[in-house]
Amino acid sequence: MSRAPMWRAIVALAVIAASLFFALTQSARLGLDLRGGTQIVLETKDAQNATGSGRTIKADSESTQRALEVLRQRVDALGVAEPSLTRSGENRIIVELPGVQDPREAAEVIGRTAQLTVHPVRASVAEPGDKAGGTSGTAPDDKGERTLPDPDQKGAYLRLGPPALTGDGVSDAEAVLDPQNLAGWVVNLDFRDQAGKDWARVTGEAACAAPNAPERRVAIVLDGRVISSPGVNPDVRCGTGITGGTTQITGGFDQQEARDLAALVKGGALPVPVEVVEQRTVGPTLGADAIQASAQAAVIGLALTALFIIVVYRLLGALATIALALYGLISYATLVALGATLTLPGLAGFVLAIGMAVDANVLVFERAREEYLGARTKRLDKPVRTGFAKAWSAVVDSNVTTLLAAGLLFFFAVGPVKGFGVTLSIGVLASMVSALVVTRVLADFAVKRRFVRNHPALTGITTTGRVRAWLARRNPRLVQHRRRWMGASALLIVVAVAGIGLRGLDFGVEFTGGRLVEYSTSRPVQVDTAREAVADAGFPRAVVQESGDGDISVRTEKLTNDQQHTIKEALGQHGGEVTVERDELIGPSLGDELRQKALIALGIAVAAQLLYLTVRFRWTFAAAAVTAMVHDVLLVVGLFAWIGKPVDSVFLAALLTVIGYSVNDTVVVFDRVREARRRDPRTALETTANKAVVQTLPRTVNTGMGALFILAALAVLGGDSLADFSVALIAGVLVGMASTVSLAVPLAVSLESRWPAPPPRQRTRTDRPKGAGPLEARRSERDTGAVV
Repeated sequence: MSRAPMWRAIVALAVIAASLFFALTQSARLGLDLRGGTQIVLETKDAQNATGSGRTIKADSESTQRALEVLRQRVDALGVAEPSLTRSGENRIIVELPGVQDPREAAEVIGRTAQLTVHPVRASVAEPGDKAGGTSGTAPDDKGERTLPDPDQKGAYLRLGPPALTGDGVSDAEAVLDPQNLAGWVVNLDFRDQAGKDWARVTGEAACAAPNAPERRVAIVLDGRVISSPGVNPDVRCGTGITGGTTQITGGFDQQEARDLAALVKGGALPVPVEVVEQRTVGPTLGADAIQASAQAAVIGLALTALFIIVVYRLLGALATIALALYGLISYATLVALGATLTLPGLAGFVLAIGMAVDANVLVFERAREEYLGARTKRLDKPVRTGFAKAWSAVVDSNVTTLLAAGLLFFFAVGPVKGFGVTLSIGVLASMVSALVVTRVLADFAVKRRFVRNHPALTGITTTGRVRAWLARRNPRLVQHRRRWMGASALLIVVAVAGIGLRGLDFGVEFTGGRLVEYSTSRPVQVDTAREAVADAGFPRAVVQESGDGDISVRTEKLTNDQQHTIKEALGQHGGEVTVERDELIGPSLGDELRQKALIALGIAVAAQLLYLTVRFRWTFAAAAVTAMVHDVLLVVGLFAWIGKPVDSVFLAALLTVIGYSVNDTVVVFDRVREARRRDPRTALETTANKAVVQTLPRTVNTGMGALFILAALAVLGGDSLADFSVALIAGVLVGMASTVSLAVPLAVSLESRWPAPPPRQRTRTDRPKGAGPLEARRSERDTGAVV
C-alpha cells in the first residue's frame, strides 16, 4: 500500500474511532422544542434608580450581566431541572426552563424587578394625591416620599417616607409556616450588618408612635407595591427598635407564593427592568413525536437512498452506503463533542444532510465511470483514483456555497433555526470527510481485490448507465435554445411575483409579532366551535384554525399569559382536557428585528455567493449562478404565496438551504465547463457548455433522487412544521435542478458572448520555467487556458 492511501486510512480510522468515543460517552443536548419546556427571551431597559435618587441606570452589557446573575439565583430557587441562562448581544437574556409547561408563574417570578425597599409610614390617607404613578399610587417625589395603596385596608393609602434600606441589605430569605397560627406562610428576612442597624433605626422610630397610629407601621415595598406593612410590637422600646437583624413579611401567602417571594428577595433586585420580547413553550409529547418522526424519516429515507445508489453503482454504491452510515456517526459525534443543541429544524437539517452527502459520492462515481469508459486499459484503480481527483474541485466549491448559507443562519437567525445552521454546517463538513476520505479508502481497497479485478462489472462504473446512454443517443442541444429556456423562466417569475402581489405572504408571528398557541383537546372540536368559544372568551379578532391532527391553533396580536389560560379554559368546555402543544410569543420590536435580519441574511447570501463564484470562476458565470438562485428563491416564495403556507423562521431556514442547493447544482456544471475550457479553449462556449450539461445530467438526476427520498419521508412523517419545511425544499430541489439547465448555463453563455474572457496568453519557449524539461514544458502549455 502506498504512503498516501496508508495515511488516508489512518485518518479515516482515527476519525471513526474518535466519533465512536464521543457517541458512546456523551449524549446529545436536546433543545426545548424536542424535550419540552419554556424559553423566555428578556430585554433589559433603562430605568431610574429604585431609591428615588433620579440617577438613570443604563441597560448596557454590564447591567445586563448583573441582571443575568440575579435571574440565575431566582431560577435556581424555582427548582427547575437543568435550567439554562445565557446572554445574547448587549441587552438580551435567554432563559430556558425544561419541563415548565405553564409559563405564567415562571415569567412572573423571573421578569419582576424585585426592587425591595423598607419605608417608614408617615400617615394613612384616603386619596393618593397627584397620581403620577397611576391609580396604584404616586411616584417618589424629590424627597423620596410616595403614596401607595394600603394592603390591610381597601380603599386607603399609605404615605411613605424615603427608603430606610433596600433589598441589597438582605442576606437571606426563607419561606416558613407561620409559627403563631400555623394557617399561613411567612417569609423570614435576615439583614446584613448595616442593614440590620437601619432596620433597628426605622423600627425604633416607629415604636415612638401611639399603639394604633399608622406611623407605628413599617411598609415593605416590592416593585412599587406594599406587600406587607406590619406594626411594631408594643414591647419594642422607642428609639431602640427591633435588634438582631431579622424580621418577617406577612400577607396571607400560600406555600408557593411565600417560596416565590423568598426567591425574589434572596436573589436580589434586578439592576434594570426586563421585558419579555419572546416566549416559546413546547409540550413534551410534541417533541417526542418530532424525534420519532424524524428518526423514521431518516431510516426510511436512508434505506431508499442506499437502495437507489446500490442499484445504480453496485459495489461502489454499497461502499458509499457504509460511508453514509459512518457519516451519520461522524455528524452526531461532532454535534455532541461541540456541545451543540439539537433542535427540531436542526434534526431536519441532520436528516437533510444525509441526502446532500450522496452528492459527493455521485460526483466521484460519475467521474470514475467516464474515466473507465474512455480509458484504453480496463484497470479499475486508475479510473477510481482519477474520479476522486477530478471531482475534488466540484465537491469543494459546491459545499462551500452551502456552508455560506448555513453560516448566515448561525449569525442572523435566532432560536431553533440557529441550531439548523449549526447542524447543516456540521453535516456538510462531515459529508466531505465521508466521501473524500472514508469512501475513498473503501473504494481503493475494494478495486485492488483480485475478485473485483476479475469481475469489474461489480463496481457499477463499467457500464454507461440508462440516463447516459439515452443522452448519448439523443445528443440534445439544450443550450442552443437558450432564449426559449430563459423566456420560460421569466414567465415563471411573473407567475410567482403575481402570487406574492395578489395573494400576499402569510408571515408567521416571528416576523409580525404576536402570539400563536396550539392546543390539543381530548375530544374532537370543530374549528367553527373553537372560533365561537375563543370569541366568547373575549377575543373576537383572534385567528382560529385547525392544525395538525385535530389540534386548534389560535393567533392574536396581543395575548398575556393569563389571557392564554382563559382561552384554554374556554376550549376545555368543548374539548375536555386541553394541553398546550406549542406556544410562541414574539414582541413587535423583535418581530421587526427578525424581519430585518431575514432580509439582511438573504441579501448577504446573494452577495457572498456572487463574490465567491466571481473569485472561483468569472463574474459572468457568477452573475448567471446568482440570477438562477434568485429565480429559485422567488419561485419557492411564490409557491407558498399561492398555496397559503406560512412564511416563518423554519421557512427562512428552508429558503437559505435552497440558496445553497441551487448554487451547488450550478457549480457542478460550471466546474465541468471550466475544466473543458482549460483543456480546449478554442471550442465554442455553447458547444462546451452543452456538453457539460449532458455529461453532468446523470449526476444531477441521481443526486436529486437521493435528496428527494429524504425530503419526501420528512414531508409525510415530519408533522406540520417539518412538512412545510420539506415542501419548500422539495420545490427548491426541483426548480434548482431545472434552473441550472434552463437559466444558469444559458445566461452564462449569453453573458460570455457579450463580454468574452480575454484570450489566454500563449507560452513561448522563453516562458519555460528555469530547469524545466520538454515534458514539463508540454504539460505547462497544455494546462494553459481561459479560466472561467
